[in-house]
Amino acid sequence: MRIVVLDGYTLNPGDNPWDAVAALGELTVHDRTPREAIRERAAGAHMVLTNKTPLDADTIAALPDLAYIGVLATGYDVVDIRAAAARSIPVCNVPGYGTEAVAQHVFAFLLELCRRIARHDASVKVGNWSANKDWCFWETTQIELTGKAMGIVGFGNMGKRVGQIANAFGMKVLAYSPNTRTMPGYEPFAYVSLDELFARSDVVTLHCPLTDATRGMVNRVRLASMKQGAILINTARGPLLDEAAVAAALNDNHLGGLGVDVVAVEPIRPDNPLLTAKNCLITPHLAWATLTARQTLMRVTAGNIRAFLAGAPTNVVKAPTV
Repeated sequence: MRIVVLDGYTLNPGDNPWDAVAALGELTVHDRTPREAIRERAAGAHMVLTNKTPLDADTIAALPDLAYIGVLATGYDVVDIRAAAARSIPVCNVPGYGTEAVAQHVFAFLLELCRRIARHDASVKVGNWSANKDWCFWETTQIELTGKAMGIVGFGNMGKRVGQIANAFGMKVLAYSPNTRTMPGYEPFAYVSLDELFARSDVVTLHCPLTDATRGMVNRVRLASMKQGAILINTARGPLLDEAAVAAALNDNHLGGLGVDVVAVEPIRPDNPLLTAKNCLITPHLAWATLTARQTLMRVTAGNIRAFLAGAPTNVVKAPTV
């Protein structure tokens, strides 16, 4: 079996070997693949692995030997699932590998936005504490999480883990999920509508997939419904936000802070309005990328391939029915 990896660098920049996958076939790894080279590099492959390199319907149709698609991530919006299903090609992802890493990143954003540690560290180091008349000072209002309402959009594995951590901080957890109604083992907790979640939450964090229904869901109208000074966090997919509307809400001081690990176009464009917005933290899509998470991703990817070769594929993404 010939296995081609289209964009393997972010999974293994040198510290996470491909040995487990290489043992399963003739492996070719490309660090990254431009769109114009996708078909050429995937030609003749029985298995194609991709993280963010798109495999659209036309590309899938142009690869007659293709029998398996592995997504080196949990999100699978880079693959045309319907086109793959029409040819009985399983698309297998890696759910859950980054749950701990991403959940921790959510709270790294949240704690920084509430306590402004980097700002105060810099202030101390330029002499502002030494010159202060008092034994302490602060340049921003200090916010504690206890008693605040955490709104979680999407209550799968990731959303549930964020909820557990929020509860440990003493936060009230509100969740929106169109599919899940399982109650967690803590209180206070409530499932609410999407509109109610945005209106009642002090913090909103997004953990839903990007679909036609969710694209641009955080728009001007929804932002206006949020509490004055509320915090928004997005570690899911960039296009969930109307970035211009979010930047305006930050600059108007309606939105108290923003933490994003994803943007609509990646790498981020120099003219992205979030780059100059107030109270905005941006990280370069690294929430998932702890070494532990990447090692798990590699291990499960190899396991998915072994299962496929044994005739019982696992972690198969279901084609949408509508």
